[in-house]
Amino acid sequence: MADVVFFHRVTQRYYKGPQILREASFRLGEGEMMFLTGASGSGKSTLLRLIGSLTRPQTGQIAVLSQNISQLRRSEIPAFRRQIGIIFQNPSLLAERTVFDNVALPLVIRGHSGADIGRRVRGALDAVGLLNKEKAFPITLSGGEQQRAGIARAVVATPKLLLADEPTGNLDPEMAREVMQLFMRFNQIGVSVLVATHALGLIRHLPYRIAHLENGRIDIQSADDAAAPAIAEKLI
Repeated sequence: MADVVFFHRVTQRYYKGPQILREASFRLGEGEMMFLTGASGSGKSTLLRLIGSLTRPQTGQIAVLSQNISQLRRSEIPAFRRQIGIIFQNPSLLAERTVFDNVALPLVIRGHSGADIGRRVRGALDAVGLLNKEKAFPITLSGGEQQRAGIARAVVATPKLLLADEPTGNLDPEMAREVMQLFMRFNQIGVSVLVATHALGLIRHLPYRIAHLENGRIDIQSADDAAAPAIAEKLI
């Protein structure tokens, strides 16, 4: 299985601040789903920013989708990022735009035709259970619906890699469970997924590896392979 994300001895320190990553190493395989855990301030968001080329590593090697992050030219970064969907704890939907227009935005930027935009947006909204909300404005949506709209926007351009930074942090347990099920469904159709989360109770028994970040280093905890099929069937 090819690596979608490869970290080798990556070190990162903010200016005059603590060392966030300390020779951190891990791999995310093609078509794999993995959780990233760790205390607040442990470096989870920094790690996701490095993967998305929102910042550069100080030392070590990072390869994402066969691209060496350190060698990407500034002019190459936009095309690289189009292969990645990123979801934040706050989906930051445009208040003055409908759900449809919010989800369509990545496709509009890429210059897709109107017909293609309509097909893709409605497909993404259907996948997250919001097809009946396409004409609604974000203020009328619940917190869970807003997060699902953010997920639809992240996947509408069919990314190869999906990154999520605390996507269930503002949701109640039932909504959090629904959002996590969405990530599992996208992974089942071949999307590589990395989710940073504090929701240990939600993920502890799921059939996916966990990368735990502590003191700048990553410890990989294996999935319970024997339980995986039954758990996946129950949750999805």
